[in-house]
Order: sequence, then C-alpha cells, then structure tokens
Amino acid sequence: MKPTPNRYAVQFGFTALFLILSTIVRLALLCWAFPVASLSFLNILSILGKGLVFDLGVAVFFTVAYSVYLLLLPQRWNKSWFNKGFTYFGFFLALLIVIFSFFAEFTFWGEYEARFDFIAVDYLLYTYEVINNINQSYPLPLLIGGVLAGTALLTWLAARAGIFRASFQSNTPMRVRLLITGLTIAFAGLHLYLVSNSWAETGKNRYQQELSKAGIYSFGSAYVNNELPYDKYYLLEDDKAAFAAMRQLLQSDGATFLEDGSSIYRHIADTGTVVKPNVIMVTIESFSATFMERFGNTQHITPVLDSIAKQSILFTNMYATGTRTVRGMEALTLAVPPTPGQSIVRRKHNEGLFSLSTIFGHAGYDRTFFYGGDGYFDNMNQFFGNNGFDIYDRLRHRLVGDNFPTQRFNFPDSAVHFENAWGVCDEDIYHAVLQKADEKYAAGKPFFDFVMTVSNHRPYTYPEGKVAIPSHTSREGAVQYTDYAIGQFLKQAQQKPWFKNTIIIFVADHCASVAGKNEIEVNKYHIPCILYNVPNQAPREIPVMCSQLDIYPTLLGILNWSYNTNLYGRDVLAADYQPRAMISTYQLLGYLEPGKLMILGPQHQAQTFHVKDSTGDLQPQPMDSVLLRKAIANYQTAYTLFKNGGMRK
Repeated sequence: MKPTPNRYAVQFGFTALFLILSTIVRLALLCWAFPVASLSFLNILSILGKGLVFDLGVAVFFTVAYSVYLLLLPQRWNKSWFNKGFTYFGFFLALLIVIFSFFAEFTFWGEYEARFDFIAVDYLLYTYEVINNINQSYPLPLLIGGVLAGTALLTWLAARAGIFRASFQSNTPMRVRLLITGLTIAFAGLHLYLVSNSWAETGKNRYQQELSKAGIYSFGSAYVNNELPYDKYYLLEDDKAAFAAMRQLLQSDGATFLEDGSSIYRHIADTGTVVKPNVIMVTIESFSATFMERFGNTQHITPVLDSIAKQSILFTNMYATGTRTVRGMEALTLAVPPTPGQSIVRRKHNEGLFSLSTIFGHAGYDRTFFYGGDGYFDNMNQFFGNNGFDIYDRLRHRLVGDNFPTQRFNFPDSAVHFENAWGVCDEDIYHAVLQKADEKYAAGKPFFDFVMTVSNHRPYTYPEGKVAIPSHTSREGAVQYTDYAIGQFLKQAQQKPWFKNTIIIFVADHCASVAGKNEIEVNKYHIPCILYNVPNQAPREIPVMCSQLDIYPTLLGILNWSYNTNLYGRDVLAADYQPRAMISTYQLLGYLEPGKLMILGPQHQAQTFHVKDSTGDLQPQPMDSVLLRKAIANYQTAYTLFKNGGMRK
C-alpha cells in the first residue's frame, strides 16, 4: 500500500522506523539481561511503556528542525532537486547517527549493563584514547562499513516504501503544515518539560530502570546534568553506616553534630580570642608544587613565591582534588570530596549551598569572585553568584542573562592592558582586586575575595618586557610572569591601610599536568598553599598530608572562630587530625593516606595500592578494608548530600 501524498511523509516514516529499531534494541537488551534481571510481567510492561515515551521524544527531537523546514519550504520548491537532495541527505545522516548509536549501546551495555550516561559523555574528552581503543578492539573498517551499509539499506527500503515520493509529489495546504509543525514543536517542548531521565529511575530494580531508558536520550541527559551517578556505578554501604563512618572521621575536640542521621552539619567551638581579618584567596591557574624552588625546581622561575613562603605558613604536603579549575573551585568553596562526573560548579541545582561564603557571610563579610575571563565559561558566574559572591569578570558577550541575585561588575576596556583567549592578564586582575578592597575598606566592610588567575594557561601569553622569558614561548614563561604579577600585587597591597589586617592565600586550583603511567598519578596532584600575613603567627611549614578541603578549617582554627559547618575539611593542626587527601579524575576516586591509596572506579571496582614516596609509583596491594570504608564514607555521603539537598543550609 503506497502512502498518501503528504509533505510530512518522510518525517512520519523516519519516526516510525526509529520506533521500530529502538524497540528491537530494547527487546534485545531485555533478552540479554533477563536471566539475571528478576523482572516480572508488570516490570516488562513498564519497561516497554516508558521506553515508548522516551523513544517518541527522541524521534521528535530528531525531526523537529526538519518539520520547521517543511513548514517554510515554498510549494514550488517541493519537487526541486535541492529539496530532494536535502531530504535524502538529512534522512541518511540522521539514520546513520541512530544506527551507530544502537551499535554503541550494545557495546556499552556489555561493559556497564546500563544505557549511556556520563561515562559515554566523558569519552568525548579523550578522543585519541577512545579512537585507538575502538581501532584495537574491533575491526574498524568492517564496523564502519556495516553501519554505512545498514544505513544505505534502510534508506533504500524507505524509498521503496514510497515515503520520499509521497513527500515530493504532495501539495499540503499551509493550514495543515502549521498544524503538523505546531504539534511537533509542542510535543517536543512538553516532553522536555514533563519527562526527565529520572522518571525511569523509580523502583528498586536497576535493570528495569536502565531498560526503560533510551540511549540517545540518556546521553543528552548526562551531558546536560554533568553527573556520573555514584550509587549506580560505585561500591556502596548502607547509607546509615556510611554516614556513621563519616561522622566518626569528622569528630574532633570542639565539634558537636547538630543533626542526627544522614548529616555532617556540626558546630565548631573555640574558646580563644577571635580574630577577623580580611581574606584574599588567589587561586593560581595550573600551578604545580614542582614549579617552586622550595619543592626542587632549579629554574628560579618563582622567586616571589619562594620568598614569601619563608615568611608565611606553608603547606608542603597538600593535594588538589582534581584536574580542572572547576574541581579546584568546588574544593575551595564547598570543601567537599569530588563526586564522579563533572564538578558541582557545572551542575544543576548548585545554588544556595553551604560553603565558605556562608561562613564568611554570617560573620558580616562582603564576598567577591574575581575572574579574568567571562565567567559564563564553565558556569562560574551562576555558581558563585547563586552562592553569595558578587562577580567581577570580563563581560565579552551576553549569551544569556545573568540569573543570580548578587551584583556583577565588569573589567572596563580602560582597565585592560593585556588579554588573551582566557581573559585579562594577572596584573589587571590584581588591579581590580586592589580597587575593590579600597572601596570596601572605605565603607567599613570586611571582605573575603576569591581570585581566579588565568595567565598560567596555554597559550602562555602575557605582557612583553615583564620577565626574562618571552611571551608565548613556554609554560615556564607563564609561571615566571604569574610570579612577577604576584610580586607587583603585594608591593601595592602593602601600601594600603587595610593590608595589616588582611590574609592573602596563594593556592593552586590543580597541577599543570596529570598525565603519567598510573591510573592516578599521585605526584601530579601535589600543590603549594601559602597563608601570607596571618596575624600573630610566626612563619612555619605544615608537613602533614592534607587536601584543598582543609585550608579554611585550618585557617579558622588559627583565627579561633566558632562556627557552624557542613564542610568535609579538617583543621590539620588539631591534635586528632588524621592525614589524608581526596584525589580524582572524572571516573576514578582516590582516597590517599601516607604510603597508600584506595581507588574506587565504575563497575563497583576498588583497589588498594602502596605509594612509593620518591616516585609516586603505585604497587597493587591486598584489599585494605579499613581504607576502603573511609573512601566509601567520604564519596558516598558527599554524593548523597548533594543529590538529596543536604548541602543546603
């Protein structure tokens, strides 16, 4: 039976074909999982019903743009070679993507027994490794040839069925086109608004949840939400046991938990004389400890930092939690272990969290986030602006309106002496910091500033004539300029009336490189941290292993503050402090103690390693159950608190 002439015959045909193919994939995966899935007849009906809803959504998303094209295409062009070529090519391309994704789903299910999620999204970040892995794992020419041949065959069958002819020979009235395109757009909008991937995650049977989903839809959801669910892929304890273990790890003299059960919210009491200085934290882009002479560098590229380190409180054994700026920002504001997937800075529902801004805000401090580039990047402005910080950044283009309650200030062109793709040079950032500090001091307001530098980043460009190494030649030159700019900043700050009562913290967001032969290269997470100009404190080094999470609990201990906290950090100077650090990649979660490392990975994996002091090399060891319990307690409770809103206070 030939289809009735209708301009939308190809759209309808593609939708029908997608639903058939997706149902076949779902049934095949169901058969694959059935022996171990413990599914009832009602479970299967639910899988097929919810699956159809997700599949309809994906099919409509694929066709909505084409539907608008059909609405606007003049009738006289309907039979044109342009329309025919465009339609055949678009159909073939969309079908190629669909068939490739279905092939990939079977591979992904075989590895993880799940639909696409953040692991699949994460693979896009490592194209070299992924392409080579595919090439070495599968006969790539046959795979590509099979996908192309299958797409060509289905396109030919669709043509034989007459859907293209029915579209090209139609004369569909405008009112009908408006109705069909309008319904297509409305369905797509309602689906986005009403249906989320979490709808499939009801019930306790994980196989039912995963089989109900659509792979492409799950991929999009994972990309948008930037999350790799800990409770799906990583080793778990009972939540009560995990929180009990975490509370035990956080218990200390002067700490009183304020809530029972699944909470780490507690009060820290201190009987000493409270000191309330201003605090400026300079977070240095990609700054490894190995850049400093204090940690063995012989290039003499950080004379300023090496000099002030001798006048300050220097953490010599601190570790970054991750490998990206947003991960460092997460650690330095929320003091929370790095949950898998993207940093909380980039996720949805990250507003109103308990953070350092909360503690300083309760103490009456003005808080400002300074960034040399456009803070739209990596969702920085939305995160900081919705967590109590005013914003000072370089507004280049307003892609969307600001959606936060605090104020935003911009670098005026007159204040910019040099900038590159990442933003203005460090000297210009520090000029803005000094200017705002003057204003706050004049208004009688204490201040807490989070300053994010950008100059120590590829392409390593900076103002000429400032340092010996020419701009745009090497990382070492960018490090030298970063150090120079810090020196200029301190020279100017020391002339200010507010300087005597201002602590300046210099800490890295992460190291310059994390590549190595180990799954987690421990030494590539080692960062410097300097507390400069701390009132009533003699210079000293703190050699115990610790994390970025511990900076402020330690500083607030030095300042004798009493405060409520939801932070995972500890005062490293406390007598009962136990050395440890959390280090991570997107997928691997490391719990580090002196000489040993526990790595938690997807597929509920865990492995213990001995860490060689000199090289950081990892040697596999028998499972350390005590270390495993500590790792799970930190990561599981952090994930649970964020997911369930427990980080909001």
